[in-house]
Amino acid sequence: MDLIEIIEKTVVGLGFEVVDVEQSPRGRVLRVFIDKLDKAGGIDVDDCALVSNQLSRVLAVENVDYDRLEISSPGLDRVLKKQADFERFAGSEINLRLRLPMNGRRNFNGVLHGMRDGKVHLTIDTGEVELEFGNIDKARLVPKFD
Repeated sequence: MDLIEIIEKTVVGLGFEVVDVEQSPRGRVLRVFIDKLDKAGGIDVDDCALVSNQLSRVLAVENVDYDRLEISSPGLDRVLKKQADFERFAGSEINLRLRLPMNGRRNFNGVLHGMRDGKVHLTIDTGEVELEFGNIDKARLVPKFD
């Protein structure tokens, strides 16, 4: 099993979703961002501690070499990676960057309208656009403060 599979299996087994996994350049720091769909108020310190304790044990058994494990909530500017993320957060404002430019443009800011036919639908300042899911380099929610 590779590292991502080990992390995914462990975290999902505890009832959480893996939002993202980051590794430092030499793999010495592992950052795992978790979420729980049905939890009001989002991830808290107890959730992070639970996942950290379990994951550190599993990584030790699997002989994964690292110096530090960090477990965190995805934050208000949550990264969107999976197609399900683009469906779940329809109606939210996002920042999105493409791998390859579309009509000379790589960066888009607008309101997400979900997925249709493998494309992300977004309303931007010039109207509605359809972006190929496979061409998305990074996408994040834009935090809203009341």
